[in-house]
Amino acid sequence: MNKNLLFSLIVLLSIKAFSQISFEKGYYVDNFNNKVDCLIRNVDWKNNPTQFEYKLSENSENNTLNISSVKEFGIYNELKYVRANVNIERSNPNSTNALSESGEPQFNKEEIFLKVLVEGKANLYVFADGNLSKYFYNVDGSEIEQLIFIKYKSQIFYIKFNQSYKQQLWLNLKCDDISMNDINKVDFKKNDLINFFIKYNECNQSEFINHQAKQKRDFFNLTLKPRVNYSSLKIINEDVPHRNTNFGNTVGYGLGTELEFVLPFNKDKWSIFIDPSYSSIKYKNVSDNAFIPFLPDGKVYAKSDIKSLEIPIGVRHYFFINDKSRIFLNIALTFNSYLNSTVEFDAVNNSYHLNTLDINSSTSISYGVGYNYNKKMHLELRQATRKDFLGNYASWQSDYKSLLSVIFGYTIF
Repeated sequence: MNKNLLFSLIVLLSIKAFSQISFEKGYYVDNFNNKVDCLIRNVDWKNNPTQFEYKLSENSENNTLNISSVKEFGIYNELKYVRANVNIERSNPNSTNALSESGEPQFNKEEIFLKVLVEGKANLYVFADGNLSKYFYNVDGSEIEQLIFIKYKSQIFYIKFNQSYKQQLWLNLKCDDISMNDINKVDFKKNDLINFFIKYNECNQSEFINHQAKQKRDFFNLTLKPRVNYSSLKIINEDVPHRNTNFGNTVGYGLGTELEFVLPFNKDKWSIFIDPSYSSIKYKNVSDNAFIPFLPDGKVYAKSDIKSLEIPIGVRHYFFINDKSRIFLNIALTFNSYLNSTVEFDAVNNSYHLNTLDINSSTSISYGVGYNYNKKMHLELRQATRKDFLGNYASWQSDYKSLLSVIFGYTIF
């Protein structure tokens, strides 16, 4: 399979996968307080959306609604967003170079969708935009307010913190079972805030919904991956062209172990992986060489035993066909290390040694397409760009190509 064929396969599979995106049962509330049950495209938004796709039935057309026409929308048993006009300060504690010298909040009025984290007597919301997360709350239907946490620098470049959110919790979420010591233990983190709001609702014997209490997700996958590699090798000498050798195409074998981290957004469609593997492949070639007159049989015997440790680090995207079947695409930067590997040239039926070339480390880009069944078994077709592992030699070059790797995988956990 050549690169054009694999590229065509990737395009066809991508179009097929995009055409099978599923919608989930949900609802929206319009500006007239009408609740409409529908199917909503759940992309597990990392950033709070300003619009969403929906359709009224499986066979109806896709439509889009934006924040100006929807007061609330949600996907049953999974997530909920509400529209709010709030005062929001957008200082980013994760951006040290952009810290203000003032710890006072600078508010702007904005209309945004807030994601509901805890819903009860006291509600907790979050607004996410890139690496920025801001939390909001209200109690007994009061106006929604932001919980204030500001990281700033003093005039002598000390880092300081405005932790007014603790005072807000103490003044507005009082309960007999909640002490100031409890509040001081609440860090400005999602899980800490969720647990505090749950504790407050329980203390007030209020029914509540924890919208983050989802089914356990597997963020790490460990997979065993045997493979068959179909590769080609050419050796080129710019100064002595008659030493050029085309080894042709050869089959080799390998075994690897992949550690995959599934990113916690966008419905498990994106992941980062590292896929170290050991492979071995042998090449042999016999060529006529009239330029070396002392050779009795006029032949040069070339061989290469390539033992490689390849470490791809890459990103993968899944396309869901149904609950058990997924197609994926991935691309990776691959670091290639070769273990006691050489290219050797001999003469006189391998009894007279001419050259030994040491194979050096190299890098390449690999890309693949595959199918995953039930998050357990997968099959992948992968290619890699050309590798030159003779870079330490002035006159020699290698053209080592991974034409196709057929990779089988079984996920242990």
